[in-house]
Amino acid sequence: KNTGGHVPKRQIEELVRRAAQDFDAFYEMRAANSTVDQQTGSVLAMSVDGKGVVMRMEDLREQTRKAAMERTHKMVTRLSKGEKKNAKRMATVAAVYTIPPFVRTPEELIGQSSSCQIGRPRPRPERKRIWASIEKTPEEVIEELLMEARYRDPTDEKTWVALVDGNRSQIRILRRLVKKNGLDLTIIVDVIHVIEYLWDAGRAFHPASGPELESWIEHRLLEILRGKAGFVAGGMRRSATLRALSSKQREPIDTCARYLLNHSPYLHYDRYLSRGFPIATGVIEGACRHLVKDRMEVTGARWSLAGAEAVLRLRALRCSHDFDEYWLFHEAKEYERNHRALYTKGIVPSTVKPRPTRKRRHLKAIM
Repeated sequence: KNTGGHVPKRQIEELVRRAAQDFDAFYEMRAANSTVDQQTGSVLAMSVDGKGVVMRMEDLREQTRKAAMERTHKMVTRLSKGEKKNAKRMATVAAVYTIPPFVRTPEELIGQSSSCQIGRPRPRPERKRIWASIEKTPEEVIEELLMEARYRDPTDEKTWVALVDGNRSQIRILRRLVKKNGLDLTIIVDVIHVIEYLWDAGRAFHPASGPELESWIEHRLLEILRGKAGFVAGGMRRSATLRALSSKQREPIDTCARYLLNHSPYLHYDRYLSRGFPIATGVIEGACRHLVKDRMEVTGARWSLAGAEAVLRLRALRCSHDFDEYWLFHEAKEYERNHRALYTKGIVPSTVKPRPTRKRRHLKAIM
């Protein structure tokens, strides 16, 4: 860009892969030197989500690749509706940060309390680290998530919370690893996802948008925030039965009720708000967008597994403000691989400073 010289594409791809190869070693080194940071908030929040990336056929997961090979194309020049399926591989996105407690009431959260007009400043996430991997399994990424949390709080002085969007697989992995490592972790389902289910159910009762629909949503959301998710689910189902709605009409209602009941252990928002916990996954949703989507969903792009993983690692370092520290670590590793490893037993001989030469007196010309 600055010199006008052309760098071949394959060479750039190789440089990117080499630049990202010490990513895991860097964070393992940092985790080995755990220290308690007393200057950050007392809530240690973590979150995990998934985001699909369009891949080359050979780099799709086996089951997805088989399904992709079986699909047929109706047209030659472009894909028709439904033919873009089975082209993505899921990247697991993770985030860890600390935040001070922010105590609120359900009424304050939905704007029914006069105290919410005071405009208390909301605390912002501190020391936020985000990363994503398309090569590793979700379980491996979640293990890294817990390792990063342990690095930040080696003596269990902070309160650990995990924010998820309701994905049962992620919750199952979290519960298994928490039990395995003997951790005290509070799992919270994102309230924004709950609200989306409420809107779908509300439209089944009030198809026309208006104050009635908004009032219906507000009333049930307030009850859920008070810790009465099961009560709300049962009420919706009874109301649908009393109105004699058809099975198709009540489908979004049953879906919402089922979601609330299945995730009820993670919907105790009254407790979470009273302890000042975050209850929304805005951090991880933002990471899915600017870490993965903004770069990996370029029009027409199909990624190789190694190339996508390398780009995600470098972007994660930059987004987490760790790139400068990582680059010093990477240069030291490159020195070991490309210089020190070439000497016997890895011992680099010390260099000897050359002796200064004596200045010789010049002959004078005799006229």
